[in-house]
Amino acid sequence: MYAHCPKCDHAPMPAQQAFPAACPACGVILARVDSGPSRAQRAVSQDGDDEGSTWRERLLEVPAQVTPFGFWGRVALLVGFALWAAVLISLNYRNAEINESFLHRPLLIFHEAGHVIFMPLGHWMTIFGGTLGQLLMPAIMGGALLRTNRDPFGAAIGLWLLGVSLLDVAPYIYDALVPQMMLLSGRTGEAGGHDWIFLLRSMGLLPQAQWLGALVHKLGAAVILLALGWAAWVLKHQHAQLAR
Repeated sequence: MYAHCPKCDHAPMPAQQAFPAACPACGVILARVDSGPSRAQRAVSQDGDDEGSTWRERLLEVPAQVTPFGFWGRVALLVGFALWAAVLISLNYRNAEINESFLHRPLLIFHEAGHVIFMPLGHWMTIFGGTLGQLLMPAIMGGALLRTNRDPFGAAIGLWLLGVSLLDVAPYIYDALVPQMMLLSGRTGEAGGHDWIFLLRSMGLLPQAQWLGALVHKLGAAVILLALGWAAWVLKHQHAQLAR
């Protein structure tokens, strides 16, 4: 007999707890849970996390209440982001078609901000900070949604945006070998302040620019597919909660 739910620590519990009795808050079937520590008993964490849940639990966490409006709204968002991803992945990175997309503009803001933020770390990091800035922004956003808001679906969308940012970086890297991309200065190549000509040349990798650009494009597509799969898996768990 459980006085508190072994999963979410809800109280009071049903007087009769034989199958198929369930927790009225989270819906866990009481006869199918082990006798391990309750959520409240797991509340001590080494890194200061007040819930003490593992990262695996965080990645698939389901709220105690899942409303039909919220669930189907997330389903619609996932379909929209999946279709949008298909368009973005199909854009030709060799001639920077993604630069004409809507998302290129907000990513460009974080790119330019990255140059300023990393300026105290020296010239090389100032140049690399542009790319790093536009990659860190969605990563930080997704991490905050997962850790602070306990929202794995929102975190999956943050990961999706990280994948898109990689797609956005790929043409810039590819262009370094034979510069044709028009930069903010209105010029191309080194005359326009091309970050990746400087970065790759400093590492002795300029001849591999096009190969690296193609690789980053594939990595971005893989991250996007991973994010969509994660979001779909989270919704599968939320649908099970909704059914209860």
